Parts: sequence; structure tokens; C-alpha cells
Amino acid sequence: MTVSAFDRERLLFTPATPEPDAIPVIFAFPNEYSVGITSLGYQVVWATLALRSDVAVSRLFTDWREPLPQHPELLGFSLSWELDYVNILSQLEGLNIPIRSRDRDDSHPLIFGGGPVLTANPEPFADFFDVILLGDGEDLLPNFITAYREVRRANRDTKLRHLATIPGVYIPSLYHVTYTGPDGAIASIEPVDGDIPPQVKKQTYRGNVLSASTVVTELAAWENIYMVEVVRSCPEMCRFCLASYLTLPFRSASIEDSLIPAIDRGLSVTKRLGLLGASVTQHPQFEELLDYLGRPKYDDVRLSLASVRTNTVTVKLAETLAKRDTRSITIAVESGSDRLRKIINKKLENDEIIEAAINAKAGGLKGIKLYGMVGIPGEEPEDLEETVAMMKAIKKAAPGLRLTLGCSTFVPKSHTPFQWFGVNKQAEKRLKFLEKQLRSHGMDFRPESYRWSVIQGLISRGDRRLSYLLEKVRHYGDTPGSYRRAFKELRGQLPGQDFYVHQDWDLDQVLPWSHLQGPLPETTLQKHRAEAMSYSTV
Repeated sequence: MTVSAFDRERLLFTPATPEPDAIPVIFAFPNEYSVGITSLGYQVVWATLALRSDVAVSRLFTDWREPLPQHPELLGFSLSWELDYVNILSQLEGLNIPIRSRDRDDSHPLIFGGGPVLTANPEPFADFFDVILLGDGEDLLPNFITAYREVRRANRDTKLRHLATIPGVYIPSLYHVTYTGPDGAIASIEPVDGDIPPQVKKQTYRGNVLSASTVVTELAAWENIYMVEVVRSCPEMCRFCLASYLTLPFRSASIEDSLIPAIDRGLSVTKRLGLLGASVTQHPQFEELLDYLGRPKYDDVRLSLASVRTNTVTVKLAETLAKRDTRSITIAVESGSDRLRKIINKKLENDEIIEAAINAKAGGLKGIKLYGMVGIPGEEPEDLEETVAMMKAIKKAAPGLRLTLGCSTFVPKSHTPFQWFGVNKQAEKRLKFLEKQLRSHGMDFRPESYRWSVIQGLISRGDRRLSYLLEKVRHYGDTPGSYRRAFKELRGQLPGQDFYVHQDWDLDQVLPWSHLQGPLPETTLQKHRAEAMSYSTV
């Protein structure tokens, strides 16, 4: 008898027994089980559904599935990576469900989606979904299920119109998009009638009990890890950063009510702990948490930390991590240029970065990984030279510490002050410059693919017309060249790649997500953009 992936799970909750008339739901992750089960968001939403007796939920991955209902009423997807859309379309086809919402009828389940990709900009994927949940799921998901129950026996159109009245529930088919021309910009985005709200507001959970793993398994990408969300959002508000702007305000989990109970619960089934958040060490009681984890009873626990704020890297932190089998620490510095850091609102000095490296080494860590970025709006060649100088200074100050610079290309993200800027076409050359300079000095340089950054930019600023391009690309193969081919075939039916990726957009332009309200109004984002550009010499 074959043992399934699900037989090797250790659950940290007790699923409810579904009622006879429970809503049959499939909750899918568009990737392999090992990837999906390592997503804290997927784990938490699945457990939220499984804890309800009025829902009978089955899980679906690309390689494993639980027994699926014959007639599901809801089929949900958690989308964490843009390019996983290919697997969503394949999974729909595998269940004999039309991939476009307009082609479905009352015999098909409602297709809903959520997760960071869809909350940021759902428009390239909008035609594939009936329902999109925007924002934090703690309240939004129960409200969605309750609203669905109220119209469960109604026809499809009645269901969708009712769901559209729930805050954070976006029904793309009930919004009409017009363009200045087939390959022109967006002219307007309007609800189909007066009963539909003109804007859909992203939902924000404001409690102080944050997420923690609901399942631990050796088959996860991070084997046997138990994950605890320490903070949500980030108080730094770097002007390009989706993780900060989209998830505002900054919230920290209560030590007593959330973190310590969650950690104790998880460490009863595993010895590997991951502390998650965009800025974990900025939790106001992080020192207290560190002291708690420093107790002798946790000496055999392997501790992993997400990226940390540079000026919080103390010798004490490094020692605690080193004793817990962590060999290196990761900090985001973006650039060695003080001027560029002012443009992006990165409140950081080179001396602090050097001090972090010295402390990491003194505390027993073997390496430090820095995250950098090229193509930042306002960047000049001299800024790259300052990054090289910074790396040399770190190497000199902390000899023997393994030094790595991972470097990405700036990609504009919705709901941030830099959403109007395009991807810099010089970024690829600038990555190569850094690679040549740093590797010649024996430093490890790990650039992200510029070509895939271009595709990321395409999707992050895409509108609904991209769905036809995405549909073609999935049949052409997983390469950047497939996108060029699809653009060529669709010429005249949508703008060219340059429009989406590289052009700087006008501040009065109708954005693909203009009808979707993020945490901050557009006027505030424009003010932050203007502040950033006051430091630019370009």
C-alpha cells in the first residue's frame, strides 16, 4: 500500500466532522505538495476551512490530492508566485472546468482565489476567477463562507452579486474595463450597475494573535519546520516594497497570547522553528522573545529567522542563532549609496551594515547575506561603485565571514509609491558590472535573472488583456522568449511589452488596480513618490 504525503503529517489542530449538508470545497495550491505545505498562508486557510463543520474541504496539489468531491461548490486557489498561474489553468482543465469565468455555468463550482499575488494586482488573472479575496483572511474568509451559505441554492449570477456586497470580496465580472484603443491605456473601470460598489477595499486584520503552522511534515520544502508569524507588514516603508505598503499597518503578535503559546505548541512535535515576518527583529518585545528561546530546554531546537533589520543584529542575537544551528543571517541593504537609500526611504548607514557584520562574526555566525537591488529609480553608475566599496569595507572589517550579495532588479509593484516607474533597461548591464567587480574580489554574488524580472514586471503592472497572452504562453514553454512570441501574435490587441514593463506611467493614468483600494490612498503614494524624487539628480 502506498503511503501518501498526507499520512506523514502531524496536525496541530483537530479537524471538525463535516455535517451531512456541508459545503463541498476543494482548496488547491498550484504547485507540488512540498512547496504548498510550506506556505503558511495555505496552511492557515486550509485549517480555517477544516475547523468548520459546515464545510467539507479537500486539498489538491499538482502531485498529490485528497479524495475530491464529485460535485464541489467552491474551488479555491492560494497564489503565492505569479508564474504558478500555469498550474491553475492545468488544474482547472484536469477537473473539466472551463478556465474562463464567462464560460462557466451553474453546473460548475465558483472559482475563488487569494494570496499575495492576487491581493497586489489580480487583473492579469481576473478572467480566470469568479471571486477574488483581497487582503488578510482571518475575517475575510469566514465572512465569504457565511455569505455564500446565504445564497447557496441560488443561481450563479445571484451568488456573485450577493458576494460582491461583502467587504474585500472582488467579483471581476461585475466590473467593466474600457480602453482608449485595443492597444491603448485603460480609459475607465466601472461597476456594471449601481448595486455593485465602485471600489473594493483590501481587508486588514487588526488582532494581535498572528498565524502559526497548523501542520508539520518531513515532506515540506523546509523539512519538519514549524512557522510562527512574529510581525505583519514592516514599519520601514521602503518606497518599492509591496510587503510593507500592501500589508500596512505594522502589527506585532502578542508575546503572551500568541508567540509563546504557539512556539510551545509547535516544539511539542518538532525541533525546527521558523520565525517569519518582513522585519522580525523589530517586534517591540523581540529581546524578551530571544531570552525565552535562549532557555536550556530549547538547546536542541534549530532556529531560522527571516530577513532582519540591520541595526538589530547584536552579538546576543548572533550567539542565540549560532547555538540554534543557524549559520548565517540575512539583511536587506538595497545599495551602498546613501543617496539611493534616501530615495527608497531605507533608514540605514554603511557603518550600521559593517557593525552588523562584525556582530554576526563575534556571535559565532559563519556568514552574512545581503540583499541588494539595481535599477532603482534615480540610480546612477556611481551608486553601483558605492555598493562595491561597501562590500569591500565589510570584508575588511569582518575577515573570514562568508559574504554574499544577492541582487535583484527593481520591479514596480502596485499600491507602492514606485508603481508608476518602469523597469530600468540598464539593469542587466548593472548586474553584470557588480558581478565582475565583486567576484574579482572573491565575494559571492548571486544575481536574480533580469529576464525573469521583466516578466515579473509585466505581470505586476498587467491588465485584463494579459490573460490572452498568459493563455498562449503556457503552451509555448517556460521561457522569456515565449512571452515575446505571444506579444508578436497578439500585436494590435493589447499594448506592447514596453508599455507594461519599461514605461514610466503618468500620475493621472488609470491604473489596472484603480478600483481596488489598498491601505493608503493614491494621493499619499504620490506624496511619498515626490519625497523620494527630491533626492534624485536625474
